[in-house]
Amino acid sequence: MSKILIIDDDEELCELVSEYLSVEGFDISCVNDGEAGLAAALEGDFDMAILDVMLPKMNGFDVLRNLRRESRLPVIMLTARGDDMERIIGLEIGADDYLPKPFNPRELAARLRAILRRADTANAESADTEKLDVDGIQISAASRTAVRDGEDVNLTSVEFELLSELLREAGKIVRKDDLSEKVLERKLSPFDRSLDMHVSNLRKKLGQRSDGGDRIKTVRSVGYIYTLV
Repeated sequence: MSKILIIDDDEELCELVSEYLSVEGFDISCVNDGEAGLAAALEGDFDMAILDVMLPKMNGFDVLRNLRRESRLPVIMLTARGDDMERIIGLEIGADDYLPKPFNPRELAARLRAILRRADTANAESADTEKLDVDGIQISAASRTAVRDGEDVNLTSVEFELLSELLREAGKIVRKDDLSEKVLERKLSPFDRSLDMHVSNLRKKLGQRSDGGDRIKTVRSVGYIYTLV
């Protein structure tokens, strides 16, 4: 049974979501402020966290920033509906996905399962000890690590999967539709910028080549390509 941590100061919402997710087969724990949430995320044996932005004592962004210094625990952020900036900031600092409030608990459960399936797939690939070495970047499925020119690159689970897909097809265009279905496990929506934000964050973490060129280039209206010199 997957253990999920909910960090939200809305106790009624926590109770309702907990009841629904428990019926769906998840083991749920709730905390109602940012400081307690960060401590629980770092100390507990959780498979994933659901994190609200507006929290007492420490807001969700600060919780996520501090969490990412020590943990790759997958995180879904709960944002205000229509607030693009909240979603962008959350993805930039390491959220794996986001869901605007109010939301359908069924959709939340679907997102949780998608992220957990990615983790299960990664663990299965680890058994094959898949390794890629492309253009000075080495990734290992077994350790879920990436190294660029001898230096570790700290990636979220989504960023790691994106990099893996792009490196496997290095020098070729990978369609956004395919990336969305393989990595995010959902069809690409015209108004969903989360894939673009994850790629943007990955591009920043990888940095430019010595010649100043981007490692990952956008092919407008089509997808992305990991370029080879």
